[in-house]
Amino acid sequence: MYEKIYEMPMPGEGDPPFQLPAWIACAPFEEYLGMRIEEAENGRAVLTMPFLVKLAQGKGLMHGGAMTSLADTAVAMAIKSLLPAESHFVTMELSLKFHAPVRSGTVRAVATAVQRDERTIAGQAEIFDEEGVKAATFQSVFRVKISK
Repeated sequence: MYEKIYEMPMPGEGDPPFQLPAWIACAPFEEYLGMRIEEAENGRAVLTMPFLVKLAQGKGLMHGGAMTSLADTAVAMAIKSLLPAESHFVTMELSLKFHAPVRSGTVRAVATAVQRDERTIAGQAEIFDEEGVKAATFQSVFRVKISK
């Protein structure tokens, strides 16, 4: 549904260094982590990511950074579903609270975004393991660049 094909210019020949095929699509880092966009519309997004050995910490649990990336990306996709295509926005702050470890399976992030004002969007996400156990909750604030 949200497949990617990147156009990679030679170094120094263009900005940005790749082009996503659609406004709502995973970037190379997100694809590296194995993320999939299952849904993104009306300020809500659902993304999944497989538990992979390369995403584990030393004790064999999913690394907190991988879970944070999934949650942050899920909120970003929820935001993209609210804004005009090609809008620019960035994460200003975020927090993640862990509730349970992830040991295997596919992790799912369910995110929502609410525009507070012209330049600020708040987001939240819940991360669930394959059995539906809530593994973490995430909150963030994004800043939208105003076009002139």
